[in-house]
Amino acid sequence: MLIISGRRARRRIALVAAALTAASVLAACGSGDGGGSGSEGSAADLDAALEKGGTITYWTWTPSAEAQVAAFEKQYPKVKVKLVNAGTGNDHYTKLQNAIKAGSGGPDVAQVEYKALPQFALPGDLVDLSQYGFDEFESDYTPSTWASVHAGDGLYGLPQDSGPMALFYNQQVFDEHKLGVPKTWDEYVAAARTIKKENPSQCITNDSGDSGFTTSMIWQAGGTPFQADGEKVTIDLQDDGTKKWTGVWDQLVENQLVCTIPGWTEEWFKALGDGTIASIALGAWAPGVFEQSVPDGAGKWRVAPMPTYDGQPATAENGGSTQSVLEQSKNPALAAAFVRWLNHDEGIKPFLESGGFPATVADLQDPAFVDKKVDYFGGQQVNQVLTDAATQVVEGWQYLPYQLYADTIYGDTVGKSYQTHSDLNGGLVSWQDALVKYGNDQGFSVN
Repeated sequence: MLIISGRRARRRIALVAAALTAASVLAACGSGDGGGSGSEGSAADLDAALEKGGTITYWTWTPSAEAQVAAFEKQYPKVKVKLVNAGTGNDHYTKLQNAIKAGSGGPDVAQVEYKALPQFALPGDLVDLSQYGFDEFESDYTPSTWASVHAGDGLYGLPQDSGPMALFYNQQVFDEHKLGVPKTWDEYVAAARTIKKENPSQCITNDSGDSGFTTSMIWQAGGTPFQADGEKVTIDLQDDGTKKWTGVWDQLVENQLVCTIPGWTEEWFKALGDGTIASIALGAWAPGVFEQSVPDGAGKWRVAPMPTYDGQPATAENGGSTQSVLEQSKNPALAAAFVRWLNHDEGIKPFLESGGFPATVADLQDPAFVDKKVDYFGGQQVNQVLTDAATQVVEGWQYLPYQLYADTIYGDTVGKSYQTHSDLNGGLVSWQDALVKYGNDQGFSVN
């Protein structure tokens, strides 16, 4: 899980955008092979590599990594995994791209967010794992996460986690205002008006402008603003789904019914704990965030399905990542075997024990996981809601092949609409214009 907000984050992302040149992505798109490893292997090679042993390096930021590596090395004593925390998200990507550019110094296995995968896979910097039989695992994962580990014709990881969105809400605040849990976005807007009228210091949610939240919300509304087929890219940030979302969210932004508190700040965590923020739509990884960082909210918060536009279940992914094997790895079979163990075999258990939310169907259906009562949420069996959400993710979403760059300019386009409490469509049109120009400047054929 990773969500980044604020000016500091945008500056850090800019470093990544500078390194992740779209020109290199385009070159791979035109190569006709979909990227991937120049070497060929088979599923049998993985078991042979584990038997032979060796040393691999793994870059990640996940809190479960240390326990996973210890368990792996215990099971396969001939293998040594050098665990490196190269920084979260964007620091990690900058170091990773620098190593790729240098041709050496990178890890054998790297953690990569779903949204960033195409920018590393399409230039041919990652190994296509379908050669090792990984494509046979499709039925073991949710459709949305399985789609997220593909780029072009290649398969570049196995899903580690998923982030189907749900509505996290403060039951105490809702009771204070005699509000039921909104099932539709119209009901949500009505609740926002009630809260603001009865207590101006409170708000239904916070949103100061976040690209990841925006794309997830458009996704939930059925929007498909980004479509890519090789070097051909289509961007339509005024499609039906996008307009459906802005039709709701504009009411909150223009009437200042949302708090402008930036996410992932001390002020934000405090507001979640003291009732200033009454609800928030986040991915299924959020319970761990609440438990670790919002102690004052214990017992007050609950989880419900996402409000929808017509009352029918529908949600989107928000966050999530995989592990990929770098093309420069000197032992790709051993690295691929480690990825298989992490996300298809025994490595899933320590990941779940650390609070991760699975992408694997078996774990999403395990009664021990689904029916677990969570004290923080008043004993609610929150995973019942979240695992249901995992089956309700709208299909058809794609990220741009230069999504990280898109994130860097979001604040200078859509962000201005938030700052002026004005129609978000104006900012989205500006974002689209900038993305079309950038893509064409890099040699893509956009729109």
